[in-house]
Amino acid sequence: MIKLLLVDDQALFLQGLTDLLLAEPDFEVVGQAQDGQIAIELAQTLQPDVILMDVRMPQTDGVVATRQIHQRYPWIRILVLTTFENDEYVYQSLQAGALGYLLKRTPSEQIAAAIRSVNQGYSQLGPTIAPKVFAQLKPTVTPSSEPECLTHLSRRQLEVLRLVGQGKNNQEIARTLYITEGTVKGYINQILRELGVRDRIQAVLWAQQYLIK
Repeated sequence: MIKLLLVDDQALFLQGLTDLLLAEPDFEVVGQAQDGQIAIELAQTLQPDVILMDVRMPQTDGVVATRQIHQRYPWIRILVLTTFENDEYVYQSLQAGALGYLLKRTPSEQIAAAIRSVNQGYSQLGPTIAPKVFAQLKPTVTPSSEPECLTHLSRRQLEVLRLVGQGKNNQEIARTLYITEGTVKGYINQILRELGVRDRIQAVLWAQQYLIK
């Protein structure tokens, strides 16, 4: 069972989403929150597998809640589900640690599929969101330049990048490769420079598009 925490300040939407997700045989809604601060507290006590997080809420917003939860409990996957698709919210949420970003108008079966994918550590971006993120990738990161980028990475860097693409955090990567977290951070900094991307989420997207088949 995938344990879910749902966070949204609209009570009617929250209840409707709960009803939809409870219809899925592998989902368990363990909690609801109508504010980011409550979500932070419930994340500690409930330890959900995936949090569906709204962005704009009256007190503590979803970006702040995402950042704090990700810093404290990096194993909890966070999927943003909101009505807002402006660039600022997208970038801030992904930078804060969200692994996916969907709009509320997304069909329920696609939301369910995204939850399962995020639970496995893969990024999920809505069809109008993905172009915004990929547009920030440098022009050199294209299919035609892929072989050149790959030749610049060592075998160990490729191993780290592949695990980054699978949504693993530094601790998980260190444990998998039997190296220290400090060494992992060093490799990731090198990888970002070699790929010409500015942050981890873009490295995740690059790996999923070009490296993970």
